[in-house]
Amino acid sequence: MRDTGFGAIYWAGRIAPHLVIFAALLTLWEVAVAQGWITSIMIPRPSKIGAAVANLYVIKGTIWEHFFITLGEAVFGFLIGAVVAILLALFSSLSERFERYVSPYAVVLNVTPGIALTPLIIAWFGYGMGSKIALAAVICFFPIFVNTLTGLRQMDPDREELFRSLGASNRQVFFKARVPAALPLMFAGMKIGLTTALIGAVVAEFAQATAGVGVLMARASFALDMAGSLAALLSMTLMGLLLFYGMELLDDRVVFWRREARMSAVSRARAKAWKARRGQRDEKNNMGGETK
Repeated sequence: MRDTGFGAIYWAGRIAPHLVIFAALLTLWEVAVAQGWITSIMIPRPSKIGAAVANLYVIKGTIWEHFFITLGEAVFGFLIGAVVAILLALFSSLSERFERYVSPYAVVLNVTPGIALTPLIIAWFGYGMGSKIALAAVICFFPIFVNTLTGLRQMDPDREELFRSLGASNRQVFFKARVPAALPLMFAGMKIGLTTALIGAVVAEFAQATAGVGVLMARASFALDMAGSLAALLSMTLMGLLLFYGMELLDDRVVFWRREARMSAVSRARAKAWKARRGQRDEKNNMGGETK
């Protein structure tokens, strides 16, 4: 209880200054618009933006269908791009010749502006969700590919020598030493890729779509409803935060050995499970001995 109280005070002390600064900025913004220092047509009051958010999420609830459409496009595009990028990185790490053939195309794909590919992708995949998913997959591919390949190439020679000395095969060295060592960089690339996939989906919605958060923002902007446009922008920000911290949580669960607290928790859980299995084996052995 005491530690919990000190922890709450610590976090309150860290968060409070940020909340105070944020509230001061909002107050200054509200006063500046009310006094005419800032044109309300271009930059509306925070209170109007809050009313637009309430209208989108609570009063009319029009955001939900568009929110999940854009979220689905970003997630499916990310999954396709991530699978292709990780597979190509795995093969590239195993074969330098394969890497020489693949890397130039990956670089060309990266340096080509995604917005320039949008008309072509829409022409190829149509006006439905397919074009948005495809653009999201293309844009998120490169950071995942580069980070995964870099992680697989940064193998600790001492660790590999230790595995070899214990009689590990090439396959065991790769999957039990190289892949786990590459996971931190791989997850770093996936965090970037997931947020860029959202950018790709929204850009495709701006170009041509009938549903999605990008469509809502474009409609509000064309109607000079800047409060509604900023409310849609905040919805995109919320979506990006959900995606990023979702991947952060997965990173925390999978690459647990980087954090001492998680490492201790996993070690305790595994020790408990091992003791339980050992107890079950001993119980079976005792029952077998009694039967004889």
